[in-house]
Amino acid sequence: MEGARLLFDVSRRNDSPLMKKDPDNARPTLSSVPMGEKARVVAINGSDRISRRLMEMGVVPGVSLEVLKAAPFGDPIEVRVRGYNLAMRRSEADTIEVAD
Repeated sequence: MEGARLLFDVSRRNDSPLMKKDPDNARPTLSSVPMGEKARVVAINGSDRISRRLMEMGVVPGVSLEVLKAAPFGDPIEVRVRGYNLAMRRSEADTIEVAD
């Protein structure tokens, strides 16, 4: 294969292997956590009733979450939080900032 070139994608080189960062946001969100991985809640963005309801159900900063599964087209996702399973839309998961 003389003259063949190998191309490497170095754009992901500095990304965390666990989560992809949202380009509009400095921190990754819950919707970017792969299935089977755990993450810690850092913040919940938004002041709408859904964000408040998530906090009432125990999704608060400092809590550990595990992404269990996702529907075939990716919406909704199921997470384990404080010992129970919670299903939420990807748009709701986008409001939850997480860390490794």
